[in-house]
Amino acid sequence: MSGEQPVGAPGQRVRDLVEVMDVLRRKCPWDAEQTHGSLAKYLIEEAYETLETIERGDLGALREELGDVLLQVVFHARIAQERGADGFTVDDVADAVIAKLVRRHPHVFAGVEVDGTDEVRGNWEAIKAAERAEKGDADASVLEGVPFAQPAVLLSYELQKRAVRNGVPEDLIGDDGGEGGALFAAVDADRRAGGDPEMDLRGAARRFDARVRAAEAEARADGRDPRSLAPREWRGYWSRSAERD
Repeated sequence: MSGEQPVGAPGQRVRDLVEVMDVLRRKCPWDAEQTHGSLAKYLIEEAYETLETIERGDLGALREELGDVLLQVVFHARIAQERGADGFTVDDVADAVIAKLVRRHPHVFAGVEVDGTDEVRGNWEAIKAAERAEKGDADASVLEGVPFAQPAVLLSYELQKRAVRNGVPEDLIGDDGGEGGALFAAVDADRRAGGDPEMDLRGAARRFDARVRAAEAEARADGRDPRSLAPREWRGYWSRSAERD
């Protein structure tokens, strides 16, 4: 492997990454002892770091963060490869996603005509239903496959979106009167308005963070410790910082 810039179609350096990972797995004690379980937290961490980079608009850093995510994919595939016949390689990973993309995009690869993204989504759900039937899961819920490990706002959004896309009436989605019901309904309201609740709420949280920090800066400029401010003083600095926006 050379350090020279690759010439030709993108993807050549991914092969080099696979080779580097193979060497590390054989020669580095830390890399050699890792398992799918021990690496799981890093996959989550790298995904969130990538998200934060995107939210900051730091496209220069995005390349590095995506590389960290790609490393996790290659690392997990290398570990799986060691299981032999019961495992898989990074090529198997790529083959599976290629097959899925081609199969679920018949309007691109199979001459099926569609009129806009709504028909694309409809075809997508129909194809996934056919895939479940082929696997013997024809009676599986329309919500099958929505991962509950994801953040609650995104989980609620995905459940609602999947349900409506598969025929569940909109009026059945909302506050069920239980704990968290109002929050679930708030996600639904943002979804119906065309928003992305997870990203919208993250945006609101970032704006709040910026306002608090700006008010703190105003207080410190007056020689005050923000932690000692009375509610009236907080409101004053809050308003002053807003005037500077």
